[in-house]
Amino acid sequence: MSDDLVLTPDAERVLEVAGRLFYDNGIHAVGVERIADEAGVTQEALHGCFGSKDELIGHYVKRWDERYREHVRAVVERRGRISPARRLLLVFDAVEEWIATENPRGCVFVNAQAELPDAGHPAREVIRAQKQWMLDYLRTLARDAGVRNARKLATSLLILLEGAVVTASFGVVPGAVGNAKEVARQLVETC
Repeated sequence: MSDDLVLTPDAERVLEVAGRLFYDNGIHAVGVERIADEAGVTQEALHGCFGSKDELIGHYVKRWDERYREHVRAVVERRGRISPARRLLLVFDAVEEWIATENPRGCVFVNAQAELPDAGHPAREVIRAQKQWMLDYLRTLARDAGVRNARKLATSLLILLEGAVVTASFGVVPGAVGNAKEVARQLVETC
């Protein structure tokens, strides 16, 4: 998957339509013909923009990742003057907001990972990098908070976040992310 792909207006429309269809219906349930039809382009034009459905899927996951990272950073950094330890907990607020507005059917990355068993698929590296980014971001926030073992705390917080996101998608535990945030608060206070 080319990171330096410049998207034309048609390609942007294809990516937007594909993203909505993939998320709402599942990646394998949506064919290139349907994407092209709903985007108002020919299948040839779609392939001219992205090369293949697999490349389109990779770009869909990458675009979602870019938006997600931007959202998390914005929530964590918009609160102004708060303690570095509190910033760690704001990640949970960011995730909770994201689920409410963008992810009612569960995590795009988890859903895509489940549908794409081939480790060489273009989206798989994007998914892995997204989870690594979150771990690294949590570790940075933990270091900023003066946590002695920032790596251990970041790992625990990532596991809490991932579990809360998946649990929230089932609708079985109301307030799953809020519950995870309370556990995270206890972890942060003891570090």
